[in-house]
Amino acid sequence: MSLQKRIWDLIVLAIFVFAAAFATAPWFAFRALKAAAQYEDVQAIAQIVDFPSVRRSLTGELREDAPVAAAEPPSIWRDPLGAMRRAIEPMAPPEPKVDRYLTIAGISALTRGYAPGMAPAGPARPQTTTGKLKAAVLGPYPTIAYWDPNRVRVAVQRPGAPERVTVFTFERKALFTWKLVHIRLPREER
Repeated sequence: MSLQKRIWDLIVLAIFVFAAAFATAPWFAFRALKAAAQYEDVQAIAQIVDFPSVRRSLTGELREDAPVAAAEPPSIWRDPLGAMRRAIEPMAPPEPKVDRYLTIAGISALTRGYAPGMAPAGPARPQTTTGKLKAAVLGPYPTIAYWDPNRVRVAVQRPGAPERVTVFTFERKALFTWKLVHIRLPREER
């Protein structure tokens, strides 16, 4: 074989490796998010998740519709005791529903297909190399719902309920850097 033929083969191999790495980078980003949540690695999660974008998207999904006719607050003229009681009660805003989704436990549950607080205890972390390999092979696997050079959607089905699908949207920020920018929850959990 000539030197020119070997160089050409190396160039073709390099192009193939680059294309494969570019196409599979979002899947590896999802796996990194899942592992970081499982091992409670806050810094890794902060590098993978664009929290302001995810918070905005989840807030839009979890927003409750305003009631059609809200009850009129008590008036000092009609209900003086109710008005005094309302004035004395502490006015605490309702707990934001988005916060439980953006915790380490919430992200871990979402990457497994469950709602935060609804996920069963995860399997014990394998200690041996064969145990780690077996855990990686058994799955369940996320699927690529949509792939674009700049945006990828990874779908995770809930074990035992395949109709409930959580979709993670990753956006490319650099050549091989992907960030989570949106989470679409199953319709029943919105």
